[in-house]
Amino acid sequence: MTAELFERDLRDRVFRPSSAPERIGAEVELLVLDAATRAPVSICAPGCVSSLPLLRRFAAQQGWREAISYGCFLPHWGGVSWEPGGQIEYSAPPCTSVTASLASLRGVVLPLRVWMADHGLELLSVGTDPTNHLASTSLQLSAHRYVRMDEYLGAIGPAGPRMMRQTASLQVNLDWGTEPDLRWRTLNALAPYLTAIFANSPIYAGEPTGHQSFRAHTWRELDPLRTGLLGVEVDIIGEYLRFALNAPAILVDTADAFPFCALLEEASLEDWHTHLTTLFPEVRPKGYAEVRSLDAVPPEWYAAPLALLAGITFHRRSLLDAADLLGAPDAALLVRAGQFGVRDLTIQQVACDLWEIALRGCAALGEEFIAAPDLERARAFRDTYTRRGRSPADDQIPTLSGCQVS
Repeated sequence: MTAELFERDLRDRVFRPSSAPERIGAEVELLVLDAATRAPVSICAPGCVSSLPLLRRFAAQQGWREAISYGCFLPHWGGVSWEPGGQIEYSAPPCTSVTASLASLRGVVLPLRVWMADHGLELLSVGTDPTNHLASTSLQLSAHRYVRMDEYLGAIGPAGPRMMRQTASLQVNLDWGTEPDLRWRTLNALAPYLTAIFANSPIYAGEPTGHQSFRAHTWRELDPLRTGLLGVEVDIIGEYLRFALNAPAILVDTADAFPFCALLEEASLEDWHTHLTTLFPEVRPKGYAEVRSLDAVPPEWYAAPLALLAGITFHRRSLLDAADLLGAPDAALLVRAGQFGVRDLTIQQVACDLWEIALRGCAALGEEFIAAPDLERARAFRDTYTRRGRSPADDQIPTLSGCQVS
Protein backbone atom coordinates (compact mmCIF):
# COMPACT_ATOMS: atom_id res chain seq x y z
CA MET A 1 0.00 0.00 0.00
CA THR A 2 1.05 3.61 -0.53
CA ALA A 3 0.18 6.93 1.05
CA GLU A 4 -1.57 7.86 -2.20
CA LEU A 5 -4.02 4.98 -1.80
CA PHE A 6 -4.79 6.03 1.77
CA GLU A 7 -5.25 9.61 0.62
CA ARG A 8 -7.74 8.42 -2.00
CA ASP A 9 -9.59 6.48 0.68
CA LEU A 10 -9.94 9.64 2.77
CA ARG A 11 -11.23 11.59 -0.22
CA ASP A 12 -13.66 8.95 -1.49
CA ARG A 13 -14.94 7.56 1.79
CA VAL A 14 -14.14 9.74 4.81
CA PHE A 15 -14.60 13.28 3.49
CA ARG A 16 -16.93 12.48 0.60
CA PRO A 17 -19.47 15.24 -0.14
CA SER A 18 -23.12 14.37 -0.63
CA SER A 19 -26.22 16.07 -1.96
CA ALA A 20 -28.54 13.67 -0.10
CA PRO A 21 -30.87 15.05 2.61
CA GLU A 22 -28.71 16.04 5.54
CA ARG A 23 -28.92 14.05 8.76
CA ILE A 24 -27.99 14.57 12.38
CA GLY A 25 -27.20 11.86 14.91
CA ALA A 26 -26.05 11.71 18.52
CA GLU A 27 -24.29 9.36 20.91
CA VAL A 28 -24.78 9.86 24.63
CA GLU A 29 -22.67 8.19 27.30
CA LEU A 30 -23.83 7.64 30.87
CA LEU A 31 -21.65 6.85 33.87
CA VAL A 32 -23.03 3.97 35.95
CA LEU A 33 -22.74 4.23 39.75
CA ASP A 34 -24.29 2.39 42.68
CA ALA A 35 -26.90 4.84 43.95
CA ALA A 36 -26.25 3.95 47.60
CA THR A 37 -22.44 3.72 47.72
CA ARG A 38 -21.52 5.89 44.70
CA ALA A 39 -19.08 3.15 43.66
CA PRO A 40 -18.58 2.28 39.98
CA VAL A 41 -20.69 -0.61 38.74
CA SER A 42 -19.39 -3.53 36.71
CA ILE A 43 -20.98 -4.65 33.48
CA CYS A 44 -21.22 -8.22 34.69
CA ALA A 45 -19.69 -9.43 37.96
CA PRO A 46 -20.79 -12.56 39.87
CA GLY A 47 -22.43 -11.79 43.19
CA CYS A 48 -22.63 -8.03 42.56
CA VAL A 49 -25.21 -5.69 41.18
CA SER A 50 -24.23 -5.31 37.53
CA SER A 51 -25.60 -3.33 34.62
CA LEU A 52 -25.81 -6.12 32.01
CA PRO A 53 -28.50 -8.26 33.71
CA LEU A 54 -30.59 -5.17 34.43
CA LEU A 55 -30.26 -3.88 30.89
CA ARG A 56 -31.24 -7.29 29.51
CA ARG A 57 -34.43 -7.24 31.58
CA PHE A 58 -35.21 -3.71 30.49
CA ALA A 59 -34.51 -4.60 26.84
CA ALA A 60 -36.87 -7.57 27.05
CA GLN A 61 -39.65 -5.32 28.35
CA GLN A 62 -39.04 -2.85 25.53
CA GLY A 63 -38.92 -5.51 22.83
CA TRP A 64 -35.27 -4.85 21.97
CA ARG A 65 -33.21 -7.49 20.20
CA GLU A 66 -29.82 -8.42 21.65
CA ALA A 67 -27.60 -8.78 18.64
CA ILE A 68 -24.16 -9.24 20.19
CA SER A 69 -22.68 -10.02 23.57
CA TYR A 70 -22.64 -6.88 25.71
CA GLY A 71 -24.88 -4.98 23.29
CA CYS A 72 -28.61 -4.53 22.71
CA PHE A 73 -29.66 -3.13 19.36
CA LEU A 74 -33.02 -1.45 19.09
CA PRO A 75 -35.86 -2.01 16.64
CA HIS A 76 -35.53 1.54 15.27
CA TRP A 77 -31.86 0.98 14.44
CA GLY A 78 -30.17 2.85 17.28
CA GLY A 79 -28.04 0.83 19.65
CA VAL A 80 -27.18 0.53 23.32
CA SER A 81 -23.67 -0.65 24.14
CA TRP A 82 -20.90 -0.27 26.71
CA GLU A 83 -17.76 1.81 26.89
CA PRO A 84 -14.56 0.24 28.31
CA GLY A 85 -15.17 1.41 31.89
CA GLY A 86 -18.76 0.19 31.98
CA GLN A 87 -20.36 3.44 30.83
CA ILE A 88 -23.60 2.84 28.95
CA GLU A 89 -23.82 4.46 25.52
CA TYR A 90 -26.90 5.06 23.42
CA SER A 91 -26.22 5.71 19.74
CA ALA A 92 -29.29 7.28 18.18
CA PRO A 93 -29.99 6.66 14.49
CA PRO A 94 -29.26 9.47 12.02
CA CYS A 95 -32.36 11.60 11.49
CA THR A 96 -33.32 14.33 9.05
CA SER A 97 -34.49 16.63 11.84
CA VAL A 98 -33.36 17.70 15.30
CA THR A 99 -36.80 16.94 16.71
CA ALA A 100 -36.74 13.34 15.45
CA SER A 101 -33.25 12.86 16.91
CA LEU A 102 -34.39 14.26 20.26
CA ALA A 103 -37.40 11.94 20.29
CA SER A 104 -35.06 8.97 19.84
CA LEU A 105 -32.70 10.13 22.60
CA ARG A 106 -35.46 10.87 25.08
CA GLY A 107 -37.36 7.72 24.23
CA VAL A 108 -34.43 5.53 25.27
CA VAL A 109 -32.45 7.46 27.87
CA LEU A 110 -35.29 8.72 30.07
CA PRO A 111 -37.03 5.37 30.71
CA LEU A 112 -33.67 3.60 31.02
CA ARG A 113 -32.58 6.03 33.75
CA VAL A 114 -35.83 5.45 35.64
CA TRP A 115 -35.50 1.67 35.35
CA MET A 116 -31.91 1.67 36.59
CA ALA A 117 -32.77 4.02 39.46
CA ASP A 118 -35.58 1.70 40.52
CA HIS A 119 -32.98 -1.07 40.73
CA GLY A 120 -30.35 0.86 42.67
CA LEU A 121 -28.16 2.23 39.87
CA GLU A 122 -27.66 5.87 38.92
CA LEU A 123 -26.92 6.84 35.33
CA LEU A 124 -24.97 10.09 35.56
CA SER A 125 -24.91 12.66 32.76
CA VAL A 126 -21.64 14.42 33.63
CA GLY A 127 -18.28 14.51 31.88
CA THR A 128 -16.18 12.74 34.53
CA ASP A 129 -16.92 10.44 37.44
CA PRO A 130 -17.19 12.96 40.32
CA THR A 131 -16.76 10.41 43.11
CA ASN A 132 -14.23 7.70 42.36
CA HIS A 133 -10.49 7.67 41.76
CA LEU A 134 -8.99 5.76 38.84
CA ALA A 135 -7.63 3.12 41.24
CA SER A 136 -11.17 2.05 42.11
CA THR A 137 -12.00 1.20 38.48
CA SER A 138 -11.03 -1.55 36.10
CA LEU A 139 -11.23 -2.19 32.38
CA GLN A 140 -14.62 -3.82 31.78
CA LEU A 141 -14.23 -4.89 28.14
CA SER A 142 -11.62 -7.50 27.24
CA ALA A 143 -11.54 -7.09 23.45
CA HIS A 144 -8.01 -6.76 22.05
CA ARG A 145 -8.73 -3.19 20.97
CA TYR A 146 -9.48 -1.98 24.47
CA VAL A 147 -6.75 -3.96 26.21
CA ARG A 148 -4.12 -2.65 23.79
CA MET A 149 -5.35 0.94 24.02
CA ASP A 150 -5.39 0.76 27.80
CA GLU A 151 -1.80 -0.52 27.83
CA TYR A 152 -0.52 2.02 25.33
CA LEU A 153 -2.25 5.06 26.83
CA GLY A 154 -1.49 3.92 30.38
CA ALA A 155 2.23 3.94 29.55
CA ILE A 156 1.91 7.66 28.75
CA GLY A 157 0.11 8.48 32.01
CA PRO A 158 -3.19 8.15 33.89
CA ALA A 159 -5.17 10.33 31.48
CA GLY A 160 -5.73 7.54 28.95
CA PRO A 161 -7.13 4.95 31.36
CA ARG A 162 -9.17 7.71 33.04
CA MET A 163 -10.65 8.69 29.70
CA MET A 164 -11.54 5.11 28.84
CA ARG A 165 -13.02 4.21 32.23
CA GLN A 166 -14.34 7.38 33.84
CA THR A 167 -15.53 9.91 31.27
CA ALA A 168 -18.79 10.46 29.42
CA SER A 169 -19.55 12.66 26.46
CA LEU A 170 -22.32 13.72 24.12
CA GLN A 171 -21.15 13.34 20.52
CA VAL A 172 -23.06 14.93 17.66
CA ASN A 173 -22.79 13.55 14.12
CA LEU A 174 -23.40 15.79 11.12
CA ASP A 175 -23.42 15.02 7.41
CA TRP A 176 -20.83 16.81 5.28
CA GLY A 177 -23.28 18.10 2.71
CA THR A 178 -21.74 19.45 -0.48
CA GLU A 179 -19.00 21.50 1.24
CA PRO A 180 -17.02 19.27 3.59
CA ASP A 181 -14.07 21.71 3.54
CA LEU A 182 -16.15 24.57 4.96
CA ARG A 183 -17.86 22.41 7.56
CA TRP A 184 -14.61 20.74 8.63
CA ARG A 185 -12.80 24.02 9.27
CA THR A 186 -15.77 25.67 10.97
CA LEU A 187 -16.50 22.75 13.27
CA ASN A 188 -12.86 22.57 14.33
CA ALA A 189 -12.88 26.30 15.09
CA LEU A 190 -16.13 25.83 16.99
CA ALA A 191 -14.74 23.05 19.20
CA PRO A 192 -13.36 25.27 22.02
CA TYR A 193 -16.70 27.04 22.36
CA LEU A 194 -18.58 23.74 22.51
CA THR A 195 -16.20 22.63 25.26
CA ALA A 196 -16.87 25.85 27.19
CA ILE A 197 -20.63 26.05 26.66
CA PHE A 198 -21.32 22.45 27.66
CA ALA A 199 -18.57 21.99 30.26
CA ASN A 200 -19.91 19.65 32.92
CA SER A 201 -17.06 17.99 34.82
CA PRO A 202 -15.52 20.27 37.47
CA ILE A 203 -15.20 17.56 40.15
CA TYR A 204 -13.13 14.38 40.08
CA ALA A 205 -12.68 11.81 42.86
CA GLY A 206 -14.61 14.07 45.25
CA GLU A 207 -12.49 17.19 44.73
CA PRO A 208 -12.78 20.34 42.61
CA THR A 209 -10.30 20.12 39.75
CA GLY A 210 -9.91 23.77 38.76
CA HIS A 211 -11.32 22.90 35.33
CA GLN A 212 -14.88 23.47 34.20
CA SER A 213 -14.36 20.45 31.96
CA PHE A 214 -11.93 18.04 33.59
CA ARG A 215 -12.88 15.66 30.81
CA ALA A 216 -11.43 18.13 28.27
CA HIS A 217 -8.30 18.46 30.40
CA THR A 218 -7.98 14.66 30.41
CA TRP A 219 -8.05 14.64 26.62
CA ARG A 220 -5.33 17.30 26.47
CA GLU A 221 -3.01 15.01 28.49
CA LEU A 222 -3.83 11.78 26.70
CA ASP A 223 -1.74 11.61 23.50
CA PRO A 224 -1.13 14.72 21.38
CA LEU A 225 -0.33 12.57 18.33
CA ARG A 226 -3.94 11.36 18.07
CA THR A 227 -6.01 14.16 19.65
CA GLY A 228 -6.58 17.90 19.32
CA LEU A 229 -7.69 20.40 16.70
CA LEU A 230 -7.20 20.22 12.95
CA GLY A 231 -8.71 22.27 10.14
CA VAL A 232 -5.88 24.79 9.96
CA GLU A 233 -4.59 23.83 6.49
CA VAL A 234 -6.15 24.55 3.10
CA ASP A 235 -5.76 20.93 1.96
CA ILE A 236 -7.98 19.12 4.45
CA ILE A 237 -7.31 15.67 2.94
CA GLY A 238 -3.55 16.13 3.09
CA GLU A 239 -3.77 17.52 6.61
CA TYR A 240 -5.71 14.54 7.91
CA LEU A 241 -3.53 12.09 6.01
CA ARG A 242 -0.40 13.46 7.70
CA PHE A 243 -2.14 13.42 11.09
CA ALA A 244 -3.14 9.78 10.63
CA LEU A 245 0.20 8.61 9.23
CA ASN A 246 2.15 10.21 12.09
CA ALA A 247 -0.03 8.69 14.82
CA PRO A 248 1.32 5.48 16.40
CA ALA A 249 -0.40 2.35 15.09
CA ILE A 250 -1.36 0.94 18.46
CA LEU A 251 -3.47 -1.98 17.20
CA VAL A 252 -0.94 -3.39 14.78
CA ASP A 253 0.64 -6.53 16.22
CA THR A 254 4.18 -5.27 16.81
CA ALA A 255 6.15 -4.94 19.99
CA ASP A 256 6.32 -1.16 19.65
CA ALA A 257 3.74 1.36 18.48
CA PHE A 258 5.42 2.78 15.39
CA PRO A 259 3.89 5.67 13.44
CA PHE A 260 1.58 4.23 10.82
CA CYS A 261 3.75 5.73 8.08
CA ALA A 262 6.54 3.33 9.12
CA LEU A 263 4.30 0.36 8.32
CA LEU A 264 3.12 1.36 4.85
CA GLU A 265 4.78 -1.51 3.00
CA GLU A 266 3.00 -4.18 5.02
CA ALA A 267 -0.22 -2.38 5.96
CA SER A 268 -3.51 -3.31 4.32
CA LEU A 269 -6.55 -1.15 3.73
CA GLU A 270 -8.19 -2.99 6.62
CA ASP A 271 -5.25 -2.03 8.85
CA TRP A 272 -5.69 1.58 7.75
CA HIS A 273 -9.41 1.59 8.52
CA THR A 274 -8.74 0.08 11.95
CA HIS A 275 -6.03 2.65 12.62
CA LEU A 276 -8.41 5.50 11.82
CA THR A 277 -10.74 4.31 14.61
CA THR A 278 -7.94 4.93 17.14
CA LEU A 279 -7.66 8.64 16.28
CA PHE A 280 -9.61 11.03 18.51
CA PRO A 281 -9.42 14.62 17.25
CA GLU A 282 -12.08 17.07 18.42
CA VAL A 283 -13.83 16.55 15.09
CA ARG A 284 -13.38 13.07 13.67
CA PRO A 285 -14.16 12.48 9.99
CA LYS A 286 -16.03 9.21 9.42
CA GLY A 287 -17.95 9.83 6.20
CA TYR A 288 -19.60 12.53 8.31
CA ALA A 289 -18.33 14.83 11.06
CA GLU A 290 -18.29 13.35 14.56
CA VAL A 291 -18.12 16.31 16.95
CA ARG A 292 -16.46 15.13 20.17
CA SER A 293 -15.92 18.27 22.29
CA LEU A 294 -18.98 18.12 24.56
CA ASP A 295 -19.24 16.74 28.07
CA ALA A 296 -22.32 14.66 28.77
CA VAL A 297 -25.21 16.92 29.80
CA PRO A 298 -28.52 16.09 31.51
CA PRO A 299 -31.24 14.81 29.14
CA GLU A 300 -33.42 17.85 29.79
CA TRP A 301 -30.82 19.87 27.86
CA TYR A 302 -30.29 17.55 24.86
CA ALA A 303 -32.00 20.09 22.59
CA ALA A 304 -29.27 22.66 23.22
CA PRO A 305 -26.22 21.01 21.61
CA LEU A 306 -28.25 19.62 18.73
CA ALA A 307 -29.84 22.98 17.97
CA LEU A 308 -26.56 24.86 18.30
CA LEU A 309 -24.70 22.55 15.93
CA ALA A 310 -27.48 21.96 13.43
CA GLY A 311 -28.48 25.62 13.26
CA ILE A 312 -24.91 26.57 12.39
CA THR A 313 -24.03 23.62 10.16
CA PHE A 314 -27.16 22.98 8.09
CA HIS A 315 -28.09 26.61 7.30
CA ARG A 316 -25.49 27.90 4.87
CA ARG A 317 -25.78 31.59 5.78
CA SER A 318 -25.33 30.69 9.43
CA LEU A 319 -22.35 28.48 8.59
CA LEU A 320 -20.69 31.33 6.73
CA ASP A 321 -21.45 33.77 9.56
CA ALA A 322 -19.98 31.36 12.11
CA ALA A 323 -16.88 30.79 9.96
CA ASP A 324 -16.32 34.56 9.73
CA LEU A 325 -16.80 34.99 13.48
CA LEU A 326 -14.52 32.13 14.50
CA GLY A 327 -11.57 32.39 12.16
CA ALA A 328 -8.96 29.62 12.25
CA PRO A 329 -9.03 26.82 14.86
CA ASP A 330 -7.05 27.76 17.97
CA ALA A 331 -5.46 24.97 20.02
CA ALA A 332 -4.53 27.34 22.87
CA LEU A 333 -8.15 28.48 23.10
CA LEU A 334 -9.23 24.85 23.46
CA VAL A 335 -7.10 24.55 26.61
CA ARG A 336 -8.50 27.79 28.04
CA ALA A 337 -12.06 26.78 27.24
CA GLY A 338 -11.71 23.53 29.18
CA GLN A 339 -10.34 25.30 32.23
CA PHE A 340 -12.51 28.40 32.45
CA GLY A 341 -15.51 27.63 30.27
CA VAL A 342 -17.75 30.62 29.60
CA ARG A 343 -16.47 32.32 32.76
CA ASP A 344 -13.84 33.58 30.34
CA LEU A 345 -15.48 36.83 29.19
CA THR A 346 -14.02 36.66 25.68
CA ILE A 347 -15.20 33.09 25.21
CA GLN A 348 -18.60 34.00 26.63
CA GLN A 349 -19.09 36.88 24.17
CA VAL A 350 -18.28 34.74 21.15
CA ALA A 351 -20.43 31.91 22.57
CA CYS A 352 -23.41 34.27 22.85
CA ASP A 353 -22.86 35.39 19.26
CA LEU A 354 -22.74 31.76 18.15
CA TRP A 355 -26.05 31.13 19.87
CA GLU A 356 -27.62 34.02 17.95
CA ILE A 357 -26.31 32.62 14.66
CA ALA A 358 -27.48 29.10 15.48
CA LEU A 359 -30.96 30.11 16.63
CA ARG A 360 -31.46 32.17 13.47
CA GLY A 361 -30.35 29.16 11.47
CA CYS A 362 -32.79 26.88 13.28
CA ALA A 363 -35.65 29.32 12.71
CA ALA A 364 -34.81 29.45 9.00
CA LEU A 365 -34.74 25.65 8.78
CA GLY A 366 -38.34 25.57 10.01
CA GLU A 367 -40.50 23.70 12.50
CA GLU A 368 -40.34 20.48 10.52
CA PHE A 369 -36.63 20.47 11.27
CA ILE A 370 -36.83 21.63 14.87
CA ALA A 371 -40.21 21.98 16.57
CA ALA A 372 -40.97 25.15 18.53
CA PRO A 373 -40.78 23.47 21.99
CA ASP A 374 -37.33 22.05 21.18
CA LEU A 375 -36.09 25.39 19.90
CA GLU A 376 -37.42 27.07 23.03
CA ARG A 377 -35.61 24.52 25.16
CA ALA A 378 -32.35 25.41 23.41
CA ARG A 379 -33.03 29.10 24.09
CA ALA A 380 -33.67 28.28 27.73
CA PHE A 381 -30.26 26.65 27.98
CA ARG A 382 -28.65 29.71 26.40
CA ASP A 383 -30.43 32.03 28.84
CA THR A 384 -29.81 29.84 31.89
CA TYR A 385 -26.14 29.26 31.25
CA THR A 386 -24.22 30.97 28.44
CA ARG A 387 -25.70 34.43 28.79
CA ARG A 388 -24.98 34.34 32.51
CA GLY A 389 -21.37 33.15 32.15
CA ARG A 390 -22.31 29.70 33.42
CA SER A 391 -22.19 26.12 32.15
CA PRO A 392 -23.74 22.96 33.62
CA ALA A 393 -20.49 22.56 35.60
CA ASP A 394 -21.61 25.44 37.83
CA ASP A 395 -24.56 23.39 39.04
CA GLN A 396 -22.06 21.03 40.65
CA ILE A 397 -20.12 23.80 42.43
CA PRO A 398 -22.72 26.51 43.07
CA THR A 399 -20.46 28.51 45.38
CA LEU A 400 -18.15 29.24 42.44
CA SER A 401 -20.90 30.41 40.06
CA GLY A 402 -20.55 33.90 38.68
CA CYS A 403 -16.74 34.11 39.05
CA GLN A 404 -15.53 35.30 35.66
CA VAL A 405 -12.15 35.64 34.01
CA SER A 406 -11.32 38.63 31.86
